[in-house]
Amino acid sequence: MPPRPAEHRFWRLNQHPVDRDFATALSLETGPVPSPAEGEVLIRNEYLSLDAGTRMWMTRRTDGYQPPLPLGIPMVGLVLGRIVESRHAAYPAGSFVRAFGTWAEYSCVAPATSGLFVLDETVSDPRQHVGVLGMNAWTAFVGVTETAAARPGETVLVSAAAGATGLLAVQIAKIMGCRAYGLAGGAAKCAYLKDELRLDGAIDYKAPGLDSALDRIAGSIDVYFDNVGGPLLDAVLPRMALYGRIAVCGLIATYANDKPAGPERFDQVLMRRLTIKGFFSPDFMQRGEEINRVMRRWLDQGRIRMPFDETRGLEQTLVAYARLFDGRNIGKVVVALGH
Repeated sequence: MPPRPAEHRFWRLNQHPVDRDFATALSLETGPVPSPAEGEVLIRNEYLSLDAGTRMWMTRRTDGYQPPLPLGIPMVGLVLGRIVESRHAAYPAGSFVRAFGTWAEYSCVAPATSGLFVLDETVSDPRQHVGVLGMNAWTAFVGVTETAAARPGETVLVSAAAGATGLLAVQIAKIMGCRAYGLAGGAAKCAYLKDELRLDGAIDYKAPGLDSALDRIAGSIDVYFDNVGGPLLDAVLPRMALYGRIAVCGLIATYANDKPAGPERFDQVLMRRLTIKGFFSPDFMQRGEEINRVMRRWLDQGRIRMPFDETRGLEQTLVAYARLFDGRNIGKVVVALGH
């Protein structure tokens, strides 16, 4: 294991971003590598997992599922890496782990508060620990099978279907025997969903004629797995089946807003007797190993896949992060540090 350097680079959150102006809000800094206190570990980050939900952490909003991040701290995010120094007996140096650390070359974390998870190194691609075997997968699995309770033969529509969570949700729906449709932005994403994942249909929400395209879905929509909210949710509500279920795990259309607006077609919840339920991965993080037993089997059998949108170099983190909001990624966005 290489010696620990005296200094490292990290991204610091200096102010709340305005829209997608991340370069003004965050700065790449150099400072001392932190030393773990009793009960903590130091991780040498190998990959940063970039996730749209962190955008809300950067706002002033206090009504989210967690408080906003304090300004002036290293930016928080999910990391994959190896413990290089440990002051916790249960997590020895050399362990390959996933945790909520920092956008940095090193993360110093307390296992009890960072969701530290020791990983199985027999997985051929370590990135799958933030892919098919990560929290996006847990969200997709619980959302499709439990929150929305999709049943074989039903029609399932997923928004942001070429993103990390949506891409897994549509594949799980197909594995369950559902008719699976995806909403995605752009012809390339829709082609991937149709040609590679063999969905029953893919709809480009950026193209003209969204309403007509939704009307061409065979039958009404029994399940809507929503990662987006906003105008897409309004478009889908009148096309839901009676007693349909909507599982909401993301609202990427509203994350940059301090006061997001609700759906204009909320009346359809009553007219169609819909059930809408929100859910988040923190609700079931303790079930990760249980869900991964299923996901690992599907991964090994080639029944489910996750492509990676990888950018190399910590200094390119904001370029990679912008891809989540510009709609340029297919699959999971990661930054490989390379050291």
